[in-house]
Amino acid sequence: MDLWERARAFAGEAAKRSQELSAEAAKRSSALVSETAKKSKEIFSETASKSREIAAEATKQADLLAGQIKHLASDLPVPSIPPIPAIPPIPSAAAPEPDAAELERYGITDDLREFVKGMTISTFRDFPLQDEPEMSDVPTVSNVRQDLNEWQAKHATLVLSSVKEISKFRYELCPRYMKERKFWRVYFLLVNSYIAPFEKKYFEELKVKAEEEKKDSQKEASQSQASQATTAEQKDSKAPSKTSTSTNPEHDLDVFLLGDLGSDDEGPDGGDDGDDFDKIDATSGLESDDDDKNRGKAEDAK
Repeated sequence: MDLWERARAFAGEAAKRSQELSAEAAKRSSALVSETAKKSKEIFSETASKSREIAAEATKQADLLAGQIKHLASDLPVPSIPPIPAIPPIPSAAAPEPDAAELERYGITDDLREFVKGMTISTFRDFPLQDEPEMSDVPTVSNVRQDLNEWQAKHATLVLSSVKEISKFRYELCPRYMKERKFWRVYFLLVNSYIAPFEKKYFEELKVKAEEEKKDSQKEASQSQASQATTAEQKDSKAPSKTSTSTNPEHDLDVFLLGDLGSDDEGPDGGDDGDDFDKIDATSGLESDDDDKNRGKAEDAK
């Protein structure tokens, strides 16, 4: 029983002591926080004061430096700036418009313009023409398909640049509603009666021009051949003629070995009693039978 009372007394004492320690810690913490806040205020106040002093000093130095610069600048002579000449406008890089003769040659006439003004988007979009599959990926140059012939390609280029209605139709239709190939097929079918005479005339002129160029080239070739033949004849006439007309190779060999017998007969006698065959025997290094006998007798005598 005494032990239990002692334990209770000890626990109560511990609790009391803990409360006292907690109160003391809270008191000290409050005092520390208060002291820290006080120190922070003092540091902040001191920092602000120093900042104001530094700013005032910097402003003072800046004003002093500005005054010195102004004084120095007033002493320096200011050069006069020449007036800037006006810059001429840059010419636009737009392509020159085709002349009336070129437009006429490619069928862009007033009648065609009036006919085109009556067209609409529905004229192209609702035209009864089936889409054809693309045979190949044909490139486009200057907004014109290259599967057109020479005259049509030039006509399409000129009509896009000179007839705004066609340019507008093509911009709105291709490629959202139709392919480029179909657009130009529909266009040329619609305006065929207006452009057909001009296209026919163009190709007829090309055909005549090609025939004239062919005739000129043939004429130049014949003149060149005649000139070459004349030059060859002149060279043959200047070449030296051959003294011998014989074509027999055995005769030519005899002439080489024995000399020209005909010239010996016709020329004067040179006083040589022997003929050519004697000369050959005398100079050939061959010996006769008599020489062999004489040589044998001489050896027997020795």
